[in-house]
Amino acid sequence: MTSQPTLQSVPALGTHPASGSNPSRAETREQLSKASYDLLVIGGGILGISTAWHAAQSGLRVALVDAGDFAGATSSASSKLLHGGLRYLQTGAVKLVAENHFERRAVSRQVAPHLSNPLTFYLPVYKGGPHGAAKLGAGVFAYSMLSAFGDGVGHLLSPARAQADVPELRTENLKAVAVYGDDQMNDARMAVMTVRAAVESGAVVLNHAEVTGLRFTRGRVTGADLKDRLSGEEFGVNARLVLNATGPWVDHLRRLEDPDAAPSIRLSKGAHLVLKRTAPWKAALATPIDKYRITFALPWEDMLLLGTTDEMYEGDPADVAVNDRDIAQILDEAAFSIRDQQLDRDLITYAFAGLRVLPGGPGDTAKAKRETVVTEGRGGMLSVAGGKWTTFRHIGRTIVRKLETLPGRPLGDDFEPVSELPKRVPLPGVANPRAVAHRLLVDRPAPGPRMAPDTAKHLATHYGSLAFDVARIANENPRLAERVHPDAPEIWAQVVWARDHEWAETQDDVLRRRTTLTIRGLATDEIRTKVQDLLDKK
Repeated sequence: MTSQPTLQSVPALGTHPASGSNPSRAETREQLSKASYDLLVIGGGILGISTAWHAAQSGLRVALVDAGDFAGATSSASSKLLHGGLRYLQTGAVKLVAENHFERRAVSRQVAPHLSNPLTFYLPVYKGGPHGAAKLGAGVFAYSMLSAFGDGVGHLLSPARAQADVPELRTENLKAVAVYGDDQMNDARMAVMTVRAAVESGAVVLNHAEVTGLRFTRGRVTGADLKDRLSGEEFGVNARLVLNATGPWVDHLRRLEDPDAAPSIRLSKGAHLVLKRTAPWKAALATPIDKYRITFALPWEDMLLLGTTDEMYEGDPADVAVNDRDIAQILDEAAFSIRDQQLDRDLITYAFAGLRVLPGGPGDTAKAKRETVVTEGRGGMLSVAGGKWTTFRHIGRTIVRKLETLPGRPLGDDFEPVSELPKRVPLPGVANPRAVAHRLLVDRPAPGPRMAPDTAKHLATHYGSLAFDVARIANENPRLAERVHPDAPEIWAQVVWARDHEWAETQDDVLRRRTTLTIRGLATDEIRTKVQDLLDKK
């Protein structure tokens, strides 16, 4: 690894004028405490964010708060896929797969083409495996048919051809390879851009704000008391309707409404590993482990993402973590189709785990459907749980439709039914990322060094057209154009942008969710110190 240069000279950074910056936390707290809202969304995972976005589009006065960072838990611990759900065909859920494909295509083609990209999947068929070549060939054909063949026609491929695209593919006893298409994304970046879309539609948002209690009016939940975890300030928010979208903590908040509320969900832990790649991959692997489970190996952010596990979890959601057993399971399952040299533990740069929220009830979590459950409590608080990343827009629209039908809750003259809104409102920065990257390379500041190609590509695929605003910060202060770490494409201007425009308040907000430095294993103590110095300049 290239040695890390000294960063002592870097900030004098942070002096870039914060024109158009987000309001300060104090200003946001004051706004939240003085106004009255139609909807208070508690929980800044993708379900809460999507609901806030669609409700604000509909003309509602919306507030969104989260005890941690936006997408700070489950929503940034996914497999990074927008997919139809190939395994659902096994249970005959044809309609569900078609609906998932519709949403996947809408996001990757119209809503966020700058934040998602198509990914070819190879599904290896080994001698003695749980599925035969004919069955999988028919399955991927049906899967592509349900996506209107928008990703090509699912088919079978020879092992030799597949290995040319995936050099680390294990070919012993490999009979054939089934091919299909889906999309992938950086989930944390997609979530932050959706928060930005909600704010641009009128929502008021605050992260690191913990609910300490609910407010009641004549037995109805009409707001929440909160504590700013960073400043210690206490404040409250009044709203006609409160939506509990706290994911794994959904039952905790339900018990603040009703101490006798019965459990409504169960949790499944999904662990992932991130590894350095030993060779370029042109496709992902989806390897059947048994009749229901598939293990993924995904080329992602110039690395390899492996996973996932699926086991019942009963502890504190805040304590979920990857353990040695998870690592061993992921590597052992990956070894079905990947050669040993790619699975060396020394290649692991990061490990993370998230919690799937499933409807309560018995049965194997691996076989459970990723259903969305919406319930209304004794005090009128709505709680939403479950679902999957692919359908985040659909879930947001569905919840807003439910708000429209609630009795005794007039939504005001400015309310516009979600059915009358445009179907595919794009997220901020929508643009062709290749065109953005090209412009970043040719629009060279004078005088000044040319932007590195990997940095241009990274900015284009994480910010879309907003990459030009990030580049402008770098152009105005050349030290902000320097790489944060020589082995990553990120530049210091992204830290300033995250601080001023993306609600980044802590080192982890920046290094884990606004950039990829933690996931790459590059968040050194020196870098963390300099990031904190920049955050303190706000």
